[in-house]
Amino acid sequence: MARFASRKTRHHAVLSEDFERELTREVLRTELLRVRALIMTGCVMMLFLTAIYLIDPAVVNRVWRGTEGLAEVYGLLVGFILFEVWVHTQIRQNLRLGRDLPVVRRYIGALIETSLPTVILILQIRTMGATQALGFAVPLMYFIFVILSTLRLDFWLSTFTGFVAAAELFIVAVIYDSSSFGEPQTYFHAVRSAIILICGVLAGSVGAQLRRQFAASIAAATARDRVTNLFGQHVSPQVVEQLMAAGTTAGGDVRRVAVMFVDFRGFTAGAQTRTPQEVVDRLDGAFAVLVDILDRHGGIVNKFLGDGFLALFGAPLEASDAAHRAVAAGREMLTAMDRINAQTSWPLRIGIGIHFGEVVAGNIGSPRRKEYTVIGDTVNFASRLEALNKEFGSQLLISASVRDALGDDGDDAVALGEVEVRGYERPVAVFQLG
Repeated sequence: MARFASRKTRHHAVLSEDFERELTREVLRTELLRVRALIMTGCVMMLFLTAIYLIDPAVVNRVWRGTEGLAEVYGLLVGFILFEVWVHTQIRQNLRLGRDLPVVRRYIGALIETSLPTVILILQIRTMGATQALGFAVPLMYFIFVILSTLRLDFWLSTFTGFVAAAELFIVAVIYDSSSFGEPQTYFHAVRSAIILICGVLAGSVGAQLRRQFAASIAAATARDRVTNLFGQHVSPQVVEQLMAAGTTAGGDVRRVAVMFVDFRGFTAGAQTRTPQEVVDRLDGAFAVLVDILDRHGGIVNKFLGDGFLALFGAPLEASDAAHRAVAAGREMLTAMDRINAQTSWPLRIGIGIHFGEVVAGNIGSPRRKEYTVIGDTVNFASRLEALNKEFGSQLLISASVRDALGDDGDDAVALGEVEVRGYERPVAVFQLG
């Protein structure tokens, strides 16, 4: 018992409030399904009895000895339906408030519901006789309640339902069919009640398994939401999805991507004469516009680098036109910054460098801490390309691989010739876009 308690304590310590709330809501939703099924069952039974009465009243007379007995059954069914409607209302109210139903109320409700066939059976015994009534259809009604108890997702409630059904059926048989007590008929009643009890246990096992599956799904969804909410503030939603899909797998895969480096020119000098809050507000405002442009063109910010950032097109989501997307985003960024600068006392000039090539993209880092990033010469060269904007007084530079990928869309690219790039032995072709 101590071991069970400690395990249960550890289990509940891990569960978050979000998990508990979502699991409660899921259980209440299945309860609503069960109650609706019971209401429909009651309505179908009333329609069935009405149809029999209209088609062949003689059958009603033989079973119920007139309409008086049938009226009593109608009264029970109407009361049962009204009770279930009330239960349905209570569950919906608790669901709206995010609260669970009290355990005692659940057991009392199970006792009341499962006793309906017992009351109908007693009424039928008085009109048909014990032997005929116990061998007729009413005892089979217990299985409806046992089967639907699975939707409670509670092993003990389903077992309790099976126990109530089995016990009440056996007690009614012993009391009203006492003439056969001690004979094989008694064993028949005992075995039938035992089967109903076993069905209750099985229904409880199925319900418990469904509850575990619900719990596992909700726990995974809750963890996913928590990670998304946490990392979504630092990296793009696409990267979050990639992280969740990759799990703890190390390394990455080779992708052909367009890498964009963006940097604000003269930002440090402008920040020296302004308060920290003014600096943050100006930077955040500019980033908000630029990142929105990236999103529209299918790019993502891989990381912010002080007063600049590294953006990717083609990772983690593949894009066959990554270079086109990157250049289109770069052009729109320049236009957007011109529009913003016309409305502010602190104009900012940006430099953009775009290169297209292969990188290793994935969840990379130490066993304790990993980061989704891209690694390769393509990244290094894009960074060097952006820095060349200072030398040429330009704002948007692209590599020869980007120019080739653009085709006719890059006809306005101005060749700057073979340029010496820091860290590279041979000069490389560089193009400027306006």
